Amino acid sequence: MSLARTIRATLARPWPLVGAALLLATASAAAPAKQNWTTALRTTPEGTHILGNPDAKVKLTEYVSYSCPHCAHFNAESEATLRLGFVASGEGSVEVASFIRNPIDMAASLLVDCAAPTQTIRLHDIMLNGQTQWMARFAEVNDTQRARWENGPMPARMRAIATDLDFYRLAEMVGIDHVRADHCLEDDSAMKRLAALTQNAENNGVDSTPSFAIDGVVLAGTHDWQSLKLQLQARTMTP
Repeated sequence: MSLARTIRATLARPWPLVGAALLLATASAAAPAKQNWTTALRTTPEGTHILGNPDAKVKLTEYVSYSCPHCAHFNAESEATLRLGFVASGEGSVEVASFIRNPIDMAASLLVDCAAPTQTIRLHDIMLNGQTQWMARFAEVNDTQRARWENGPMPARMRAIATDLDFYRLAEMVGIDHVRADHCLEDDSAMKRLAALTQNAENNGVDSTPSFAIDGVVLAGTHDWQSLKLQLQARTMTP
């Protein structure tokens, strides 16, 4: 057989399966799975929650009050873009810091902090996305209910708010049952941590919500998505 015919015959034969498996294994080893930064959440000792790459080049902090309508509006506008672009790329991280302005904020924040790490951001979104509904309940609160919110031991006040505003049902959506919710609403050390977190933010110049910091520097006059987006773009990020 001529050399040309031998080569053609060799090329015409099917490749052994072991060869194909080896090629697939090599390709897989050469292209490791990409890190999903949108599920990488860690909680700091101070009580904030950071989503994304710990080594991100740009670190955004959001100061959030759950009873603040502007915070709910910001979350609705920015959520998809920030997380699917800014965080998912690994170039940016988002830190959520509760800013306590009233007892409602305290109750909501205690429950968000109570969620399992895989559910923390989900409950954060549920609280903000459902704000219109539970604030409608707030508008119907009578004087007797309000007195339960404003007087007596803090655990009882937190439970009253959670009952009247339907927070127990929201917590159940992420696997927090009534007993667990009560335990978290009664956590004095968590309340003190949230109060300290708010005081520290005020010391750093935060006086309204939502407010933002980039790489630890509070952005004066930036309180909405459009303004923040310009700040991020100026730092070479394109959310």
